Amino acid sequence: MLGSAKVMAFLATARPQEVRHFYESVLGLHLVEDSSFAFVFNAGGTMLRVQKVEQPVIAPYTSLGWEVDDIKNSVAELVAAGVTFERFDGMPQDEHGIWRTPDGSAVAWFKDPDGNLLSLTQFG
Repeated sequence: MLGSAKVMAFLATARPQEVRHFYESVLGLHLVEDSSFAFVFNAGGTMLRVQKVEQPVIAPYTSLGWEVDDIKNSVAELVAAGVTFERFDGMPQDEHGIWRTPDGSAVAWFKDPDGNLLSLTQFG
């Protein structure tokens, strides 16, 4: 039934001005709407609604991710923009914070101002 419907993505923020700057200026997403309820961004053709709440519940796993063609370049660009990449105990990550999966894919994680865990993936 929903196989041909567009997907929408949702996150939440208690830091609206920091989050707007992060998604719009640091990540480069186009801001479509800023209402009292949410920011709406165009994320590569997918609607991303960042809901404005008093206290977001942050998931301990990846909430949103992007597929990239060149993960090392993408990580370098985000680091230059002030993004810090996460490191996880027991997970072999290279000097850029990139983890290689058994199939050769590469993944790196970072957080938004509220602590939502975001990722970049370059498939092998």
